[in-house]
Amino acid sequence: MTDAIRASLFATCIVDQFYPEVGESTARVLDRLGVDLDFPSKQTCCGQPAFNSGFWNDAKPLAKRFLDAFEGDRYVVAPSGSCASMVRVYYAQLFQDDPELLARAQAMSSRVFELTEFIVDVLGVNSLASSAASSGARRVTYHGSCHLKRELGVDSQPRALLASLPGVETVDMPGSEVCCGFGGTFAVKYPEISGAMLNDKIEGIRATNADSVVACDMGCLMHIGGGMERQGVPVRATHVAQLIDELT
Repeated sequence: MTDAIRASLFATCIVDQFYPEVGESTARVLDRLGVDLDFPSKQTCCGQPAFNSGFWNDAKPLAKRFLDAFEGDRYVVAPSGSCASMVRVYYAQLFQDDPELLARAQAMSSRVFELTEFIVDVLGVNSLASSAASSGARRVTYHGSCHLKRELGVDSQPRALLASLPGVETVDMPGSEVCCGFGGTFAVKYPEISGAMLNDKIEGIRATNADSVVACDMGCLMHIGGGMERQGVPVRATHVAQLIDELT
């Protein structure tokens, strides 16, 4: 690629603090696809936890810092539909009373993408089939995260990439698009409801006989993976970036 597409990696809080390997996989995948990738060191939280909890005044300084950190003409790529939707969709609400920051947020929104959305819609890569030998058959089921599907409209992109991976058999789970019950602070405020939703999700995963459940958001996967571990369900909760990194 002579003129590499330039992008910045937004790691997100949960990846940075708990799952740095997902950020590393994301960087390796984008590097293999020829992306000129950088990592702005001033990045922190996008402000979503405070925003979703109603503390907009606490979210605004974090959101402004995000705008400062990622200002420029590069794409911004996140291994999270939830965080990408916060910037692309909800910053307009957060800054509705601040014309200057609203204009900056609106200007940035067209450059912000979730990882699989970026690979398919920006890079134009629909297949990750490789000539490399497969490490063995993998039976994979996909969980469609709420913000990714409902706010960004991203659903076919991760499914297409998963189906193209060597040695991977994809199988739909019942209610793949139904919420897993995490929802950030929702799981803390309404643990009984969240737990019931999680049990339904795990039953759907069990029905597929998959060895891995894959999603594009580590919040969902942390919730699902923890529930499966407690129940002794031998299914691996895997971020899409990790699976792509392993098999390409």
